[in-house]
Amino acid sequence: MQKSILKDIIASNEEFILKQVKEPVERKGITLPGKLNKVVVFYGVRRSGKTFILFDLFQKNKERSLYIDFEDERLTGFQAKDFEKLREAFLELKPHLIGKETLFLLDEIQNVEGWERFCRRAVERENIKVFVSGSSSKMMPFEIHTELRGRSWSVEVLPFSFTEYMRVKGLDVKKETAFSSTKKAFAKKYFNDYVRWGGFPEVSFLDTELERTRLLKEYLGAMFFRDLVERYRITNIPLLEALLDKLFSSFSLRFSLTAFYKQYKDKFPFSKDLLFRYYKHFLDSMLIFEVRKFAESTYKRMRNPAKIYLVDNGLGKRVSSADSGRLLENLAFLELRRKRYEVFYFAEKRECDFIAKSEDNRLLPIQVCFEMTEENMDREISGLTEACHWVGVNEGIILTHDEERELSIDGISIKVYPLWKWCIA
Repeated sequence: MQKSILKDIIASNEEFILKQVKEPVERKGITLPGKLNKVVVFYGVRRSGKTFILFDLFQKNKERSLYIDFEDERLTGFQAKDFEKLREAFLELKPHLIGKETLFLLDEIQNVEGWERFCRRAVERENIKVFVSGSSSKMMPFEIHTELRGRSWSVEVLPFSFTEYMRVKGLDVKKETAFSSTKKAFAKKYFNDYVRWGGFPEVSFLDTELERTRLLKEYLGAMFFRDLVERYRITNIPLLEALLDKLFSSFSLRFSLTAFYKQYKDKFPFSKDLLFRYYKHFLDSMLIFEVRKFAESTYKRMRNPAKIYLVDNGLGKRVSSADSGRLLENLAFLELRRKRYEVFYFAEKRECDFIAKSEDNRLLPIQVCFEMTEENMDREISGLTEACHWVGVNEGIILTHDEERELSIDGISIKVYPLWKWCIA
């Protein structure tokens, strides 16, 4: 790489971020290390906003930051040995930073083989804070190269939370904010849109149904071909397409690979091993998440079907109006994940949607339904109370579209709460 080209790229990126990028939306739950010398790795599904987190860091530290996007065609052929030349080019442009702490913001870093060694040296010896992002399947914590084990700080980036989505729409609501009737009306309107279209940042800025539909279709196509077909060199496309269709229409439901195999084995040839491998590719690409049954042993958890949740509601294939409750449940799962809960489902005599385990090991049973009616009230409450007794707690939550009240049944305190309010809290 020629140093003059690197200097041009550094300067043009700085001008673009400072003059053309609007102030990025502040992201919820992004925790960065304090004094620890760690390489910060932002990972998540495509188009979830990782690049704009780097832009935000640049704008807040513009005097000492370098931003590079390794999908820039001018960097074709960039190798690990060129990182030192990049550092020299940056310091020649900003000689006043020699000997001072700098920030390197490296986007799509997976395109440079051996990047981990430079980043490790940079944070440990060169007084450089390094933040990297890239393809989710290659940047997941279990994929990070051995060189960085114990030296990285991984941060999962999901599409916008409801709080972030409202901020895009100009409604900045804090959890302690008292809701005026006008603000409450706007919040509920935006929540209905959010439930339907999800929180991909670019989609959130669009206003028409046509634009949103087309963009989400584009996203899914890119994820299908780049994150699955190309990344894993998929050969059985019919199987992958059938599995995608089934998974994306089975959100918030239990999904059995064995049942899928029996249903499709006569339609086109594939083995069980191949099916399980393709399913794992969906998980590794963060397009879907699985939730296992709450049980004492790993064996009991794994022998029961997992429940499937999507990384964003906008990707779901809806087949009827009855999907409203499932969409709410998918949102509730994503919010629990943002809040760093470990999530299980409960299924014994009755069922409860979630057993949420906090980082300090507290357990919280949660039911999700669109509304409480005479037909479903007994089922929802009895499932929740059985889960509470089973795990030994006396409090549970029922999340609905817009109901709010408190109940006390069988010694269990139950708070019925609108999901939109719970997402803000």
